[in-house]
Amino acid sequence: MGGLDYGADPDRIAAIAGQVKHVADRGVEVAVVVGGGNIYRGLAGAAEGMDRATGDYMGMLATVLNALALQDALEKVGAVTRVQSAITISEVAEPYIRRKAMRHLEHGRVVIFAAGTGNPFFTTDTAAALRALEMRAEAILMAKNGVEGVMDADPKANPGARLIAEISHREALERDLRVMDSTALSLCMDNKLPIHVFNTDDEGNIDRIVCGERVGTVVSTE
Repeated sequence: MGGLDYGADPDRIAAIAGQVKHVADRGVEVAVVVGGGNIYRGLAGAAEGMDRATGDYMGMLATVLNALALQDALEKVGAVTRVQSAITISEVAEPYIRRKAMRHLEHGRVVIFAAGTGNPFFTTDTAAALRALEMRAEAILMAKNGVEGVMDADPKANPGARLIAEISHREALERDLRVMDSTALSLCMDNKLPIHVFNTDDEGNIDRIVCGERVGTVVSTE
């Protein structure tokens, strides 16, 4: 979204694509789960009072738009990509097939997962946790906008909020720190999947995390 009120900022998308391509060039298998808030915010008024499931499906379609925009940006910098959608849109994306996605990753392609889990009442946080487990990922890298990681208070309301360098899944849930939604966080906790929460504004952060540097907050098992 960049500095826009809603929509897609081409420069921001290009910057993300450059980071992902750099990491993929190291031989790291990279899959991306995209949200849709940047588009859905513009529809919030129309969605007010709408049936929850209908609104969630609209949000899923918004993630497909973002997935295609990211795919285009990645291919412009030379990456080989595949978009897999949890909702069947055969003209623009493959259907989500776990084994096919894993083969794409093994062949060095960047896989972009769109349409969340394909079900209403689940967020893209849950989709990220679910796809990470299905792909046997070693970690989730959770990009935040303008926030260095998990804070001990809302930095907008409390300027003295401090960064938490390391925390367990259970403590994050108990303290309601909003790392991700509780369904997703519970899924990561039950499967001992670490989460690296970092500021996406620093374009070197993804590479640093992949190289083993401590960046932002690490959420892991106790």
